[in-house]
Amino acid sequence: MKNLYLSGCGTAMLTPFKDGYVDYEAFAALTDRQIEAGMHFLVPLGTTGETPCLTDEEKIKILVTVKEHAAGRPVMVGVGTNNPLATIANIRQLEPYGADAFLVVVPFYNKPTQEGQYQYFKAICESTDKPVVIYNVPGRTGVNMTAETTLRLAEDFDNIVAVKEASSNYKQISEIIRNRPEGFSVLSGNDDETLSLMATGADGIISVASNIAPREMVLLTEAMKRGDLATARELHYRLMPLFSACFVESNPIPGKAAMAQLGLMRNELRLPLLPASAKTEALMKDVLKDLFE
Repeated sequence: MKNLYLSGCGTAMLTPFKDGYVDYEAFAALTDRQIEAGMHFLVPLGTTGETPCLTDEEKIKILVTVKEHAAGRPVMVGVGTNNPLATIANIRQLEPYGADAFLVVVPFYNKPTQEGQYQYFKAICESTDKPVVIYNVPGRTGVNMTAETTLRLAEDFDNIVAVKEASSNYKQISEIIRNRPEGFSVLSGNDDETLSLMATGADGIISVASNIAPREMVLLTEAMKRGDLATARELHYRLMPLFSACFVESNPIPGKAAMAQLGLMRNELRLPLLPASAKTEALMKDVLKDLFE
């Protein structure tokens, strides 16, 4: 049995900036907003949080801030790189500050074989006793992790507790769900696939849209968990324009535009990312009006 069961909705948290620096006050308020909405777990320091552009000091302070405001919810932090030594160094750096699990992406750019992926995650798992979540996102990494490799890792390592699956390969994800060991969670990596994958047996979603609409995403996953398909379907279609709008430009550009329009953070990003275009700003304004008014 795995040592952490993840289900429901977890937010891939945005990182607010103010005049070039992390806005920790806004970050604390965003965390409070997530908890008040009933969020099941939190995921700072992922791609959505612009983590490649954060300093080590900023990463630690972000984790400390989330833990202080998480009200006991599990906090999963992104640590993955395409270098196992660097990934392990990230784990060592963040372990003392209360991370409950580590999100580790399939190595990007290197394009490792399936055996190379297996050996990479083996090295990561042997470096820590904390739970590890595999993140398969071939659109960003350039290589897919097959169902066979995911299942092999899930069987061989007790601290591999879940996979965040963003391949959009329904057949592959279904095979993982069908053959996974007891206690191994399958989490969607794409908001618009939450309903369909949970209907197939997935456990939840690591969500971008829940930065903007946390309560609605919590209600959607909870409806699916209790088998209330009618409610889930209604929420799915209500949220679909937001799901689409969040990715009309590279994530997290549209999401930050939306959060700024809601008055929750500045619309500020770090290079190489730039604020949303006027077209995306107008789209988000319309989406938010329809969603919340």
